[in-house]
Amino acid sequence: MISPKIQDALNAQINAEFWSAYLYLAMGMHFENEGRSGIANWFKIQFKEEQAHAEIFMNYLNSRGGRVELKAIDEVPTTWESPLAAFEATLAHEEKVTALINNIYALAEAEHDYATRGKLDWFVAEQVEEEETAKELIDRLRLIGDNGLALYMLDQELAARTYTVPAPLASKA
Repeated sequence: MISPKIQDALNAQINAEFWSAYLYLAMGMHFENEGRSGIANWFKIQFKEEQAHAEIFMNYLNSRGGRVELKAIDEVPTTWESPLAAFEATLAHEEKVTALINNIYALAEAEHDYATRGKLDWFVAEQVEEEETAKELIDRLRLIGDNGLALYMLDQELAARTYTVPAPLASKA
């Protein structure tokens, strides 16, 4: 059985993951409306990944005898002044998510809940990747500046991104 503190923390994280998904869906729709379908695709894939993260947490909480409590999702922004601004917002958000994961990890340590700590190891590594990807795209967009052709090429590259089921869900399929 999972402790009430861990259950509450995981439920809060589930909500945060769904908020993240909603944020990335809003970003995808914003860039779709601007005719930047590749950038929109990148964010729509990100939307699916965040939904999967919430599902991983829900599956885990249920497997440990906990209770999933879905809450309302707070409103998200819906416009960004540029792709660079959106990816800077993405990095800031992913850094916040990293802090949330780290806080649950610390709580699991304090509660001597090594199963939860072990489950979080995947998320810790995932957050390193999320932040690294956002930083890379920010760097590239800063290099691109106002170069329309370079932005078009990046948009085309991001259009090729495809969704991959995360390992913790792939093993359930």
